[in-house]
Amino acid sequence: MNNTISNIEKDREDEGVNLKVLLAKIIGKWPWLILSVCLCLGAAYLYIRYKTPMYKISARVLVNDEKKGAGMLGGSDLLGSLGGLLGSKSTVDNEAEILKTRHLMEQVVRDMDLNITYYHHGRVKDVELYQSPFKVHLITAEDTITTTKVNLKLLTANRIAVTTDELNTVAKFNQAINIPKIGSFIITKNPLKPFKDKDYSFTISSVDKKVADLTEDLEVAVTNKLVTIVDLSINHAIPKKGEDILNKLIEKYVEANLKDKNEVADSTIKFINSRLRYIGTELGDLEGNIQGFKQQNNLADMSEQAKLLVQNSAVYMNDLAKVEIQLSMLNSLQDYLKDDKKRVLPSSLMPADLVFTGLIERYNALSLERERRLLGLTDTNPIILNLDQQIANLRKDMLANLISSKSSLQITRDKLNSQMKNAEGQVKQVPAIEKDYLDLARQQRIKQELYIFLMQKSEETAISKTSNIANSKTIDPPKSAVKPYSPQKNIIGLFGVVMGFVIPISIIYVLDLLNNKVNNKDDIIRATDVPILGEISHNDEADNLIVANSSRSAIAEQFRALRTNLSFYLDGKDQKVILFTSSMSGEGKSFMAINLGNILAITGKKVLLMELDLRKPGLSAKLDITNKQGFTNYIIQKDLKASDLIKPLNIHENLFIINSGPIPPNPAESLLNERTGILMEELKQQFDYIIIDAPPVGIVTDAQLLAPYADICLYLVRQKYTYKAQLNIVEELLRDKKMKQLGIVVNDIHASDSYGYGYGYGYGYGYGYGYGYGYGYGNYGNEKTKKSIWRRILGRK
Repeated sequence: MNNTISNIEKDREDEGVNLKVLLAKIIGKWPWLILSVCLCLGAAYLYIRYKTPMYKISARVLVNDEKKGAGMLGGSDLLGSLGGLLGSKSTVDNEAEILKTRHLMEQVVRDMDLNITYYHHGRVKDVELYQSPFKVHLITAEDTITTTKVNLKLLTANRIAVTTDELNTVAKFNQAINIPKIGSFIITKNPLKPFKDKDYSFTISSVDKKVADLTEDLEVAVTNKLVTIVDLSINHAIPKKGEDILNKLIEKYVEANLKDKNEVADSTIKFINSRLRYIGTELGDLEGNIQGFKQQNNLADMSEQAKLLVQNSAVYMNDLAKVEIQLSMLNSLQDYLKDDKKRVLPSSLMPADLVFTGLIERYNALSLERERRLLGLTDTNPIILNLDQQIANLRKDMLANLISSKSSLQITRDKLNSQMKNAEGQVKQVPAIEKDYLDLARQQRIKQELYIFLMQKSEETAISKTSNIANSKTIDPPKSAVKPYSPQKNIIGLFGVVMGFVIPISIIYVLDLLNNKVNNKDDIIRATDVPILGEISHNDEADNLIVANSSRSAIAEQFRALRTNLSFYLDGKDQKVILFTSSMSGEGKSFMAINLGNILAITGKKVLLMELDLRKPGLSAKLDITNKQGFTNYIIQKDLKASDLIKPLNIHENLFIINSGPIPPNPAESLLNERTGILMEELKQQFDYIIIDAPPVGIVTDAQLLAPYADICLYLVRQKYTYKAQLNIVEELLRDKKMKQLGIVVNDIHASDSYGYGYGYGYGYGYGYGYGYGYGYGNYGNEKTKKSIWRRILGRK
């Protein structure tokens, strides 16, 4: 049995908030809802009015990606070969990542001085300016600039007042001003923008902070993987400024791309020029030696035999010159590769060796890729380490290829030298002087061929450099949207309306959750199975004799309803004792006893009120009568009779009272006295109804001591006064059968709080009442009983 009761109590505790009751409370607070909606709409309007509008600036860039299409250069074999010559092409995803790099944005910030923002003072907020009537130029800046707002006031045509939190000074235009945590700067006039007001301001922040803010606002995306188009967008309060920022970003990106391509050509030209200077010096020395040799030996012309020797050995000399050139290039490239610096290598120097040319192109592509990655990564990043490993492996492969090529060329050179010696040995008759001249001529021819080859490559590289173009093209220039994307008026307005409802409803809901007192009928029903026999509304007039003074009032009708409900419980001749108790003091037991007794006396019944709260009597005080003699005297003085205690009340001729008398030292023992039972039996013979005003059962046991004399116990529950936990007392009394015929009467109900009945007073009375609140027996009885009650009520008309 106890387990079943515990489960029932647990189910009651698990029940959620009664939505109907909550809705009734919300509807009852409709003025607050309207006020809240108006305030939230007003706040939304002010937010829209003074929120800085933000515009979205968008642009589109077409990137040449050989993996996804010809792009701008893919259709041209010549330009494609130049691209392969000077650097590899990047994928569109790589280019999108480059556009996001901090390095590019930092160049934009420094070029446009975006870390300095200008404002014009307004009545409510400062408005950002793009074209300001003055310009701030930083001369020397602190290592770490703290974001500082500087107020500027135009005093005269050439004098200004500069104010910050730490500085207040007067200066002139073009005069150096020093501000702590910023540095020194000068302020100049903008001749294209005159001053329209006197009050302005500007904010100086660090470049790093501005770069971080702009990078956060920048969006770079490749929305369609089937094309090589990059979409860029940035958010800014000034459309023109946002467009210029995006334009500058694309411009810096193009410059960086061209720089990467030109780096290979510049490296090749630098290498060739250094070799030209060296070969030119050697060639000049040889020509001088030949001239000196001729003058010294008076050699004006060679003999026919020498001429024939030169003609016969011309083919060998040409081949040997080419081999020497190639060996010289290989030696130079080998020295260049042995340097561990991570730099691009000269290309197009060995067009005949396709394998080596491919290795150089791959090496340069990886070197440029490494430099690009370093814009956003560190040297210890796994991606950079992987690139370093690939570059080192390619360097080894190229050195191995050079060594192999050199060995092959050296064999060819030795063979050509052998053929040259055989040719020379066939002309034994050539004079020694002409032989020496022939050696000098041969060396001159080799150096001259090498010099001409280097000059040719230098011109070719210079021409290819001039033909370099960026691997991207702006197909949709930066353009701001016509309307700002923020604030969105419709959404903010709707949000204001929603919050206007949500805030008060949430407050009502939270207060309801936090409320630990009885607030509505459902609180009682969930806590106990004891039936509700009556509900009494709040008495604004604070009149304890509401039935006597206003017999046709709504509260008087509620007491009549309680009287009707009691008639179904007290239907026997011997059932006439009604006991009032509650959880604690102040719940209205005395008020209920007086008015219930009055409403019973009106029907012609003889009613007695017994003030048996011996600890804190309040019935006498509310009736404004003396309390010198009463129940306590009867218990102590054996000679007193019941007739000596009964006092008539001037409220009604059928209404009487027995006072409590002096407060005894032992109230509980007084109630247990045998004379209490004798008194009750005697009084039952004289009165039709006896109403006992007992102490609170939740505090003392006096009410339980009086329970055997009562035929029905009415437990008082006061709205917003009785704690929900105290309802467990009446449930325990019912469960343990400590009192017979328990019923609850709810007192002090505020109709505006949506207690749960909707009192519709006005049933046939000009100011009167209606019977639309159920009379409190909704949780017991059947339809037949209810109809019988209605017949008795209506028959009372």
